[in-house]
Amino acid sequence: MQISDNQTLSQWLHHHASNTPDALALDGAGGPLSYKALSDEVGRLASGLARLGIGPGDTVGVQLPNTRDFVICFLAVTARGGIFQTLHMPYRSSELRTLLADSGAKAVIVTHGASDSRAEDVMQVAQDLPALAHVITLGRTLDGCAAYEDLATTSAQARDMHASTAADHYLLLYTSGTTAGPKGVPHVYANFLNNARSAAREMQIGADARVMSLAPMSHLYGLFTLHMALAAGATQVLVPAFHPDRVVSDIETNKPSHIYAAPAHFAGAVATDALDAGALDNVQLLCLSGSAVPPALAKAVDDKMPKGTVVQLWGMSELQAGCYGRPDDPVHTRTGSCGRAAPHTELRVLDDSATPLPPGQEGALQVRGPSLFGGYLNRPQETSASFVAGGWFATGDLAVIDADGFVRITGRTKELINRGGVKYNPIEVEDIAMGLAQVTNCAVVPVPDATLGERGCLCVCLGPNTKLTLAQVTEALNAAGIAKFKWPERLEILADLPMTPTRKVIRSALRAAIINREEK
Repeated sequence: MQISDNQTLSQWLHHHASNTPDALALDGAGGPLSYKALSDEVGRLASGLARLGIGPGDTVGVQLPNTRDFVICFLAVTARGGIFQTLHMPYRSSELRTLLADSGAKAVIVTHGASDSRAEDVMQVAQDLPALAHVITLGRTLDGCAAYEDLATTSAQARDMHASTAADHYLLLYTSGTTAGPKGVPHVYANFLNNARSAAREMQIGADARVMSLAPMSHLYGLFTLHMALAAGATQVLVPAFHPDRVVSDIETNKPSHIYAAPAHFAGAVATDALDAGALDNVQLLCLSGSAVPPALAKAVDDKMPKGTVVQLWGMSELQAGCYGRPDDPVHTRTGSCGRAAPHTELRVLDDSATPLPPGQEGALQVRGPSLFGGYLNRPQETSASFVAGGWFATGDLAVIDADGFVRITGRTKELINRGGVKYNPIEVEDIAMGLAQVTNCAVVPVPDATLGERGCLCVCLGPNTKLTLAQVTEALNAAGIAKFKWPERLEILADLPMTPTRKVIRSALRAAIINREEK
């Protein structure tokens, strides 16, 4: 059997283990692991899960960093016909209670260490989770829990491998919840695996590629890189967690050919000229995604890549990769847009009256295509509100699509600032602020104003030993020709901004913090 569309993860793994058994499936943290060895590890854990009674249709939550165990759990749960639910590492008892209750998870796999235990967090709320039959601990043992080590060393039995089809559900993601509560997003194999296989080809990921994700694989973006690596039979380079002081050394040590990261992962390295040492000399492609990408940042990184290119990607938990740049696209589109639609995916923008707009005009972005999910878990009303006639899905993003199909995400419909009845998108201001040498991260949020209703507040994080004034910001905006009504009327300098585990600014929390500061 060859790798093709409409297959499952188990079929992909079996193909690589049979045809290229010695090829590296995993490298980096934990050391090298071949496709044959990975397949053996998956078989043992799958039989261990079968011993617990976990099988087809059961949801298993997994809260692990980007490690070998995460990959093995992903492939073993799905090999049993189960549904793999991702849980971000920072989540504690409150978030875990909410998400595990919503999914009806039968089991959860979590860490239990000497100083930090997510297993204890789960046990604190287990009484509120009637469907949860098993807590599986990675690390130390804990009373009332099953030990991952015991399950992972079970004798593998071929009968425990479930014969799933491409139409079966295998993955449950949750939206990031930057503006509202997280929503469950179920997917079948065909949705994401076909999309990832196409993307691997478009981004020139072959069997010899080394794919590194700085984003957590508990998030769609990081998991997407694993999907692409498995589609191509490439090597997934594992970096357990992003740390700004280690990003350059992680790249130099692991020698990836393809890097997938958020803008925040590289903002500090650019600001401190850490990339000048040739760290990206052997990188073929570096994709920036997960939040708005300032063109100046993308261009600065691209300039440090003598043998490769920067591209951008736009995606959602609801559809994986919606559009992305290709390595041979012109530099101005690679650094200033998130590319063209993924194969078989359609994109359009509409005005306030739901009329499709011509190229070059900003509007609400809608998408349809084969990777799109079927609806939110347990939320029929929100599902209905998100889809319109013809199978189009309202993304909540604002965008401009040019005549050649290149997409520029210009903001979120809920992030517009209404200043005296005039609404504007703050992304232009953020892009220019990010271009200032002092700024390592920023966001504009609306704050209440008795006269205008709302006014913009620019919140910034600064590099070491630097200062910034509002006058310096407005001077830069003026030089860029930005209309004065968009200029922020308040500047807040913060040590850090509230971020999701996937490095998106939690604007609702940031706005609340700024308003609280003002009231004090």
